[in-house]
Amino acid sequence: QVQLVESGGGLVQAGGSLRLSCAASVSTVSMNSMGWFRQAPGKEREFVAAVARSGGSISIADSVKGRFTISRDNAQNALYLQMNSLKPEDTAVYYCAGGARLLATRQSGYPYWGQGTQVTVSS
Repeated sequence: QVQLVESGGGLVQAGGSLRLSCAASVSTVSMNSMGWFRQAPGKEREFVAAVARSGGSISIADSVKGRFTISRDNAQNALYLQMNSLKPEDTAVYYCAGGARLLATRQSGYPYWGQGTQVTVSS
């Protein structure tokens, strides 16, 4: 059974940075894509970023492009999201996901999900 556990969320002021981590219970080499999604209160869950197995191919949502960086370390079975220049509109629960579909941007492309970590950006 695949388990994904996020960490690194918290409260930060606008303009600040946070680094989210996602630890997998299995080798991340088995997951062709790993990604981050987020869900703000009252809104649908949305795609943030995805990275292919090798780390060489990445997809980033326009809303975070230039501010967020996704990376993965298959030796550590981990996924990361470096978030810089945070804005209040980045406030959401952030979810780690893994699956076989390359660089999927839809939730349906990921069978494996973490429980989420809260990120709150104050103005």
